[in-house]
Amino acid sequence: MDSEAADGPHRGPGPAANPLGHGPVLLLTGARLADGRVVDVRISGDRIQAVGTVGSLGPLPALPGAPTVTTGARIDLKGYLLLPAPAEAHAHYDEAFSAALPAPPPDTPADLTRRVTEAALTSLGYGATAQRTHVRIGDVHGLRPLEAVLTARQALRGLADLQAVAMPRLLTGRAGADGRAQLREALKLGATAAGGCPELDPDPSGYVELLLEAAREADCPVDLHTTAADAAQLARLASALAPMRPRVTLGPCGALPRGASTVLATSGVRVVCLPQNGGCTGLEGRSSGLRPGLLRELAAARVPLAAGSGALRDPSNPVGRADPLASAYLLAASGELTPEAAYDAVANQARAALGLAPVRVDAGFPAELLAVRGDSLAGALSGGHSRLVVHSGRVVSRTSAVREFADTVALALPRQSGSTEG
Repeated sequence: MDSEAADGPHRGPGPAANPLGHGPVLLLTGARLADGRVVDVRISGDRIQAVGTVGSLGPLPALPGAPTVTTGARIDLKGYLLLPAPAEAHAHYDEAFSAALPAPPPDTPADLTRRVTEAALTSLGYGATAQRTHVRIGDVHGLRPLEAVLTARQALRGLADLQAVAMPRLLTGRAGADGRAQLREALKLGATAAGGCPELDPDPSGYVELLLEAAREADCPVDLHTTAADAAQLARLASALAPMRPRVTLGPCGALPRGASTVLATSGVRVVCLPQNGGCTGLEGRSSGLRPGLLRELAAARVPLAAGSGALRDPSNPVGRADPLASAYLLAASGELTPEAAYDAVANQARAALGLAPVRVDAGFPAELLAVRGDSLAGALSGGHSRLVVHSGRVVSRTSAVREFADTVALALPRQSGSTEG
């Protein structure tokens, strides 16, 4: 049995308290960075205070007239890769886990809040300290799904940052009157961004105009669904959205015609792709997945590209996962992106899509970190199960993998372990 199975990353001397409840100073020791360096990282408050060679960092220096701050925890991350924490750039938590439920699912406020909270915690356990979920509003749903997300967001405060995108189905004409009213009310209640799928409205251009009007009134970003299959319609959409850049995100753009990536590049919008199957519940109909070569074209055109999960066991993907590293793995395994670019798509590019500051394992940057078992980024993407998650300078989640083999002898077996053999 692996040594980490019971204890996870090793703590240094100090009280035998749960490291998830450490004090104002956190020292992470012996962590390997993506560039190969092995370092100690000292965190004070919600920021990285110092990064140095192993053994070089002690307690936080005392301020004039104040005692040296020594309270906190020391966590040994030998055998772990320390990375900027990933972010979930595109999810649908109000639909999470609904694939196995009867149709229609029992969407009482309690049921919705429970599913949203479970989905957010599942994503957090995989490392996503910031998350954005698109939420259906209007029609028979009203604002109940959004209210459930806002309730969960409040309950999760201090564990993860959860953003909500209000997503009406119709906005134009008499049929869209309810959607227009619900959208404005949703933004007043606390929705982070305005979204939806213009292609589902009889007047896509009118939908975008009304959405932008509401977004300007609320001073919030725009995050839209589109397959981007029609190059001319995409050009009109990009032109209409231009005044809002850089606060505009489109996704998943899985049917983007060849050569049309230049439209996105010149528009200044960000794209969030969905590597699992290229679709989500925000789009109607069966997804055909991301066409081959699409991501390489977007990268070559220098389109800011993030990646999200899109689905967590909902009707659009009954086996969907909320693991950002799984999305990065798919991007890299397909040969579309390098491991470094693939991880950046679920980390800093995803954070940028959410309007958040970038993270580096360096002094002064936000203490939003993921420690994952592995000796390299490629190794972590292919099999890093044990994880420690730091949000706002505090350990908020820890996953310790247990791997056992029957009748083992002295063989070089693969391990998920905190020991030197792993």
